[in-house]
Amino acid sequence: MATEDVPTPGPGVPVPGREGLLTGADGLVRCWWADAPPDYTAYHDREWGLPVHGEAALYERISLEAFQSGLSWLTILRKRESFRRAFAGFDPEAVARFDRADVERLLADPGIVRNRRKIAATIANAAAVLSLRDSVEGGLDTLVWSFAPATWPVPRTPADLRSSSPEAVALAKELRRRGFVFVGPTTAQSALQACGLVDDHLEGCYARGSCRRPPVSPVP
Repeated sequence: MATEDVPTPGPGVPVPGREGLLTGADGLVRCWWADAPPDYTAYHDREWGLPVHGEAALYERISLEAFQSGLSWLTILRKRESFRRAFAGFDPEAVARFDRADVERLLADPGIVRNRRKIAATIANAAAVLSLRDSVEGGLDTLVWSFAPATWPVPRTPADLRSSSPEAVALAKELRRRGFVFVGPTTAQSALQACGLVDDHLEGCYARGSCRRPPVSPVP
């Protein structure tokens, strides 16, 4: 989710003296953007900022971040299962075999974002993921995580969140060098945040890495 694409605060109670933090109905203090609707709350609590590993999982996140460009992240979240069905569970081997007929099928699928350039990019990126297997030990997982910064400033307010960073610029550049398309610094920054390479939960949010989270069911 791009940091500039966030909803207005929900019905939570503002934390005195702490901009950007809201106490939800369940008593947990969260980043302001996660207070509502429930789709955002679940994403914030169960995924955003948690480490993501594995070729297919990272390929899915990068693909969805690209599809989100110019749209609300809520749109992507609500279409996520349709995306998974349409793109063979984001299995890069399967998607790399998509042909012209598959592109037309996807363009006719109301369950996803029907953008020809983004669809073509997702297919091209599947082939790039497969190429990484031969050129990088550990493939996409190793490449992406090699850009995880050793340290990262703790954001105290929404103004501290960045839409890009030197790490994101470098990651986007390297992905493009490896054959990926439709991956710029903003998309890369969103991936860094979403996949847990950086922890951009605001200071005081219960979901920051040092905070104890209540048990939740695993995300399917």
